[in-house]
Amino acid sequence: MDFTAIDFETANGFRGSPCSVGLSKVRGGVVVEEASWLMRPPEHHDHFDFHNTRIHGIRAEDVAGAPRFGELFPEIAGFIGDDILAAHNAAFDLGVIRSGLEVSGLPGPAYDYVCTVMLSRRCYSLVSNSLPYAAEEAGVPLVNHHDASEDARACAGILIDIARRNQANSIAELYLSLGLAIPTQQAVRPGDALSKQSLAAIAARGSAGVLGAGTRRTAAPGGAAVGSSARGWAAWPEEGPNPEPNLAAEPGHPLFGQTVVFTGDLAIARPEAKQRAAEMGARPESRVTGRTTVLVVGDGFVADDLRSGRLTGKAKRVLELHGRGQQIEVLSEGEFLQMVGGA
Repeated sequence: MDFTAIDFETANGFRGSPCSVGLSKVRGGVVVEEASWLMRPPEHHDHFDFHNTRIHGIRAEDVAGAPRFGELFPEIAGFIGDDILAAHNAAFDLGVIRSGLEVSGLPGPAYDYVCTVMLSRRCYSLVSNSLPYAAEEAGVPLVNHHDASEDARACAGILIDIARRNQANSIAELYLSLGLAIPTQQAVRPGDALSKQSLAAIAARGSAGVLGAGTRRTAAPGGAAVGSSARGWAAWPEEGPNPEPNLAAEPGHPLFGQTVVFTGDLAIARPEAKQRAAEMGARPESRVTGRTTVLVVGDGFVADDLRSGRLTGKAKRVLELHGRGQQIEVLSEGEFLQMVGGA
């Protein structure tokens, strides 16, 4: 069991805005070395969003004297070396590397990687596979969630525990026992086509400049612009059509092959959320049934609300089904957006 676990925190909703990273190097199933850095995100993508700062506590002034991601990446890559990378929601953390390098105009190596969210789904039976729940199941202490060092260490502990439960002595052996192939993120080369997330962030930066010239638009919770006809009550969210899943999507993505239902007010329109899920290989549906495997909850829900009981009717139905043995998971909208690359 040799690998490096990694966790990034970002300054804003764009994946390519890393402000902190934690790494835990594992040899023989034991953490033998750790590293962490604060950093300034790449130029033009370095604004700190209030919501991100509220989660991880890092402010612009905390990284004012730190090197930018592009300057620091050689040290990060040197620590990783040729290791397989492990991350809890690898679609996000590997996306941070790719987008951060793309907007910095820098090359980067290919990485084989494993996602402990996906492995947690296969090997545990949890109503939420968020890091605190999975760490608790693995018997791994996690006191300061969203501290990059602690999160990377917890991710390492989850992977070690899953391998132990499957009597696997290496990641290759673990994946073979589960009938899975280890996914690879391709190398980043300046001049290659940019990822969808980087293109969207660059386009948003340009449109922000245009809007700043005298037009200000306020987004409503459903994603539409607020107009003069705004009503005093919230409209029932429009479900929209249920698009077919993209069968050509990455099979290693945590949403691939899942049946996803949405509930509560989302920051994006529900039809758009369904389309994003389908692009990742998920099948969106409009109500919770025996086929449902993932419920995405809006209204500012976080995983700890499962313990406090602040739930929608659909979420309560999910808890009932989970209690009867149906393999079903609850995601916050933030976790979902991390998986699909949204802000």
